[in-house]
Amino acid sequence: MARNRIIDLFSDTKSKPTPGMRKAIAEAEVGDEQKGEDPTTRALEERVAALLGHEAAVLMPSGTMCNQIALAVHTTAGDEIIAARSSHILSYEGGGGAVLSRHQSSAIDTATGMFTGRDVEALLRTPSRYHPRSRLVAVEQTTNLGGGGVWPLGQLEEVSRVARGAGLIVHMDGARLPNAAVAAGIPASRMTTLCDSAWLDLSKGLGCPIGAVLVGSRSFIEQAWQWKQRIGGAMRQSGIIAAAGIYALDHHWDRLAEDHANARRLAEIAGNVTGISIANPDVATNLLFMDVSKTGVPPAELEARLKAKGIMMGYGYGRKLRAVTHLDISRDDIEAAGKALADAVAGR
Repeated sequence: MARNRIIDLFSDTKSKPTPGMRKAIAEAEVGDEQKGEDPTTRALEERVAALLGHEAAVLMPSGTMCNQIALAVHTTAGDEIIAARSSHILSYEGGGGAVLSRHQSSAIDTATGMFTGRDVEALLRTPSRYHPRSRLVAVEQTTNLGGGGVWPLGQLEEVSRVARGAGLIVHMDGARLPNAAVAAGIPASRMTTLCDSAWLDLSKGLGCPIGAVLVGSRSFIEQAWQWKQRIGGAMRQSGIIAAAGIYALDHHWDRLAEDHANARRLAEIAGNVTGISIANPDVATNLLFMDVSKTGVPPAELEARLKAKGIMMGYGYGRKLRAVTHLDISRDDIEAAGKALADAVAGR
């Protein structure tokens, strides 16, 4: 199947700025961010703080930096955080917590990436000079390796209630928070106000080339700013990044429902391919995991066959392929990718 165009389902980070976003970037009013003189950055920060129901916000270059700075502000050396074993914080940030904030982690084993208040209670430490201090609970919205799942609001409320009741801080990794809010049909603030800090990514479903925005109390953001400076995240004319973010909030939030529908359609097609089963059959958002263990084709080989057909997907999740829909992927692309997948499994 020869194609002139790559259909890139490797990640939603592969989306490119739209013409409207590029225009907003080019026309952005800018100034020195570190002096508080960039009006576009300030506007984005104020908007996201209000959107997520917190006092203040700061623009960061990446979501990983948001996570690591939040942990550095909230914890001290030797503290313990609680998170799902599959979470990005524990698995995909290069051991940043051990290097920067020097905390230790207590991992919850969960197939969905979600856990309960009882799970948190089971890991709480009795105050003692022999124990690390239980300090923070981290939740991921949506859950990546959990299949793009959306935390039920009641479950998130329970986790928050248990954690805060025990004197712990709650932090939300909001890498795909907009997807969660759209899928759940509720304001993002309903989720993020249950947390002491949170962030949303601009470079995933919202389609920006860079950036994330961290929110919390004014005191927290002041401390986050010092860490941003400390680890090289402070910028200058960051309004060109912020302008893309503002454009995305205006134009790309509600359309995330299209990505979710496209992921469900791809699941329908893939589920009818001999040897493929859908690992997350209730496709909630824009992530699709396909178990290819019974196709007789190793995941790496299947990924290579798809690449030769102009279809990019990810592998390395056990014997699973991951496909992620985004604003550069149309329904026609989904149909083409589904056909290519069937052909690749069949060796055609």
